[in-house]
Amino acid sequence: MADILLIQPPIRDFYLTEKRTIPYGLACIAAELLKNGFTVDIMDALAVGKSREIALPSEMDYLRRFYGKIDISPFGLFHTFKHFGYSYAHIGKTARDSGAFLVGISSLFTAYSDEALETARTVKAFHPRCRIVMGGHHPTVLPETVMAEDAVDFVIRGEGETAMTLLACALRKGRNVSAVPGIVFRKPDRTLAVSPPVELENLDAHPLPALDLIRHAYYRRNHKGAAVVMTSRGCPMNCSYCAVGGGAVRYRVRSKAQVIREMETAVTRYGARFIDFEDENLSLDRDGFLALLDDTARRFQGLDLELRAMNGLFAPSLDATMIRAMKLAGFRTLNLSLGTTAPGQLRRFRRPDVKKATEAAVSAAREEGLNVVCYIIVGAPDQSAQDSLRDLLYLADLDVLAGISVYYPAPGSADYAKLSNDGLLPKRFSLMRSTALPLSLKTTRRESVTLLRLGRILGFMRLLLNSGERLPQARPLRESGLDPHGSRNRLGRALLAAFFHDSRIRGMTPDGEIFDHNVSSELALSFRDGLKNIFDI
Repeated sequence: MADILLIQPPIRDFYLTEKRTIPYGLACIAAELLKNGFTVDIMDALAVGKSREIALPSEMDYLRRFYGKIDISPFGLFHTFKHFGYSYAHIGKTARDSGAFLVGISSLFTAYSDEALETARTVKAFHPRCRIVMGGHHPTVLPETVMAEDAVDFVIRGEGETAMTLLACALRKGRNVSAVPGIVFRKPDRTLAVSPPVELENLDAHPLPALDLIRHAYYRRNHKGAAVVMTSRGCPMNCSYCAVGGGAVRYRVRSKAQVIREMETAVTRYGARFIDFEDENLSLDRDGFLALLDDTARRFQGLDLELRAMNGLFAPSLDATMIRAMKLAGFRTLNLSLGTTAPGQLRRFRRPDVKKATEAAVSAAREEGLNVVCYIIVGAPDQSAQDSLRDLLYLADLDVLAGISVYYPAPGSADYAKLSNDGLLPKRFSLMRSTALPLSLKTTRRESVTLLRLGRILGFMRLLLNSGERLPQARPLRESGLDPHGSRNRLGRALLAAFFHDSRIRGMTPDGEIFDHNVSSELALSFRDGLKNIFDI
């Protein structure tokens, strides 16, 4: 039994990256509630190795022509749409059995807001006496759409640690909730009272996340414990596609001492040997970052601790000294946020040109023996597929792993507002995800999926080269001898050699059928020709 139950809902998509779903925010809120005398539990509906195939939503029918056949080759993308996590009924029964008087439901991403609302409806059906509050980015930016669901009693906008505690206190004592910061509630006439989002003033004044409520046995990497840490909140940047920067959420930094204490807890109590820093501004304060790295190297020496910053760091904030310190502290891979190299698109993104800084960081990382991943965005409003192709070839020449992110509109961003004003937003929230190829504007959906597949081709090439193998020479495809149950590497090499020959992107079904993917032949040909200027193929 618990006073308060916090729920991370299931999601429905083509894939789930398990190591990226640790309910860190809920653990932060739980810690504040525990500090104030409440009993709390976290129902993490994703912390289970369960998924089931479900029908592709009707609004996504257009994806069938791009993801239609299962491709077992290294160039495959998505095919099966699934429900990841516990069933809604299981969540409802858990909420009922908890006896919680207040249930908090996380709704971070707009694309999964339907799952959060379905969770609320189910919880209310199984446990009608509880009050339900929803928080996260989606209800913060679009509270009216969330409160249109009668099962949701409240929304907390912004950072929930203090607000959730004050809401719980008010409900327990039967007091008015109007003084709770960030609160959204229905007035007696059914209109909404909407408060501005709340921000914590001093991040160090709050307890460390309640890591004991996280299912660590599920969140493991290479049979070792895993954890996430945030060293800051907000962002000082002003990127057009992001809803956090531009003053939307004030940038604040935690002290090194508190971050180290959190890392020590994760390592010593829960066996974490992989820690991902979730904030992208980890390296903005050079002296502070170096001090954190030095302390990490000393405290965790001999534990084989691996560190990552998987969202991608800002290359101009790095130098050779910092990258050397990252290696000594436990970084094995450097993730960099490139965005694009196209000057016009950089202006539209409101991002600086980071090419020189990226090249310097890659060179320094290579000296330290670090792997490098560089992220680019494709398919954004007014972004041409040709510019994205040049970005991909730039990364091919830079000798890094290319991470391709298909653009999706983020509510609260400048881009979202412009797309809304122009009537160009996807018709459903569920389409605001990369896998849905949400926009078909200057870059068409066909071109976006082509760029994704070209990224897979480049990734396979990099895998071969990093394994000490030579790239195959261009030659026509010989289907005889290609066994769907045989070596995936051999299949990939044969399809790659054929791509070098005729620029056609092929796949293989589990039954052994070789087929052509639905792609832009113009982009594929340009990419193939560009590769010839970089590699001996």
